[in-house]
Amino acid sequence: MALQLFIIFALSLLLGIASAIDVFRGMEFGYSGHNGPDKWGKLNPTFSPCSTGKRQSPINIQRNLTVHNKLLKPLTRNYESANATLVNRGYSVGVSFKVRFEESPGDLWINDKNYTLQQFHWHLPAEHHIEGQRFAAELHMVHRAADNSAVVVSMLYHESKADPLFSMIMEGLKHLGKENTEVPLGTLNINELNRRPRKYYTYVGSLTTPPCTENVIWIILGKVMSISKEQITTLDSPLNSHCKKNARPCQPLNGREVDMYDELN
Repeated sequence: MALQLFIIFALSLLLGIASAIDVFRGMEFGYSGHNGPDKWGKLNPTFSPCSTGKRQSPINIQRNLTVHNKLLKPLTRNYESANATLVNRGYSVGVSFKVRFEESPGDLWINDKNYTLQQFHWHLPAEHHIEGQRFAAELHMVHRAADNSAVVVSMLYHESKADPLFSMIMEGLKHLGKENTEVPLGTLNINELNRRPRKYYTYVGSLTTPPCTENVIWIILGKVMSISKEQITTLDSPLNSHCKKNARPCQPLNGREVDMYDELN
């Protein structure tokens, strides 16, 4: 009798593990096939905004439809050197920071609210378009406020010369394994990113990966930077096979206003 109970317990445990694995597999997302962007909203109930949301990202920015908002202020960022970790999430490669009271990589102020830099990561090719043009890569710098609201600063790249910021993590990338691996980078100096842009676009959108949470403030810098072919290849190699091109297609604007700040105007 005891043996039978043990067998029943073991089978139920195995079935439970298998069920959990199936649920996890159902939550995976990719950029093609059965779990591509057009399927995200059905992979898990928490992902529903990916298909039902009306303020989704990325978007195609059309200059003739943007609004020159004179109330916008210059973008001021206060980034400092901070302890950083290189992370491969399988669907993107990025850098995360351990944000503590006594140590922070820096912040920015938007609408009289402070947002602290949490992490940044790359997309290949770029997700946001300008006048229908797709760029080689895009960097997303994710900031969070105390109430967990988000601001993402986006930098677009065309393929040309090497990017100095990326060059600082090249050595770490050589040691980065596959999905869910980390490589300590030590102190990373990102002071160079404090330079104030002369032009930027801003609108309210969403995260570009599940769960596609909305009410994210986006700031797309007007100056297109450069990244080398070698750097693009290095970024691409650790990604999962179904995430090699990890750019979500542009989403409908649905009547949203895209504002533009231009120092020269």
